[in-house]
Amino acid sequence: MSLPQLSTDRFTPETGLRITVQVPEPHVAQLVEAILTHDALIYGDYDRVTFRTAPGIQQFRALGTGRNAATDDTVEVPCTELSVFVQNNSAATATLIEAIYAAHPYEEPVIFVQETLRCLHIRGMDEHNPNRFWNAGPQDWVPEEHR
Repeated sequence: MSLPQLSTDRFTPETGLRITVQVPEPHVAQLVEAILTHDALIYGDYDRVTFRTAPGIQQFRALGTGRNAATDDTVEVPCTELSVFVQNNSAATATLIEAIYAAHPYEEPVIFVQETLRCLHIRGMDEHNPNRFWNAGPQDWVPEEHR
């Protein structure tokens, strides 16, 4: 599948990689810190940009060929999906994934790497849009520093 070629004056498209990792909730912060030692996770005018889902259920059955003994049936672990965008640089991405392996509590972490296209705003455009949070009354989700 090829990514679309977008041409617009409203945003700048940029190709890269979306890395998604399934991780037990108590280990998310540790995993983010490991990633940040290798990439600032810059997204336009921001850095340290990550996304994580609400915990869901990861399930698996151990085959007994790895470190853990085989399980007779499927087991379930509450996990979060953490995703980040990084530049498409093979050497840097391999190093980043090695850091994920080192920080992850699993022997075989679930890690997906997808080529993706992100859209970055053009600074200064749309400043007076009434939908922007700074043009409306304070909202609970807006950080105190930005109100």
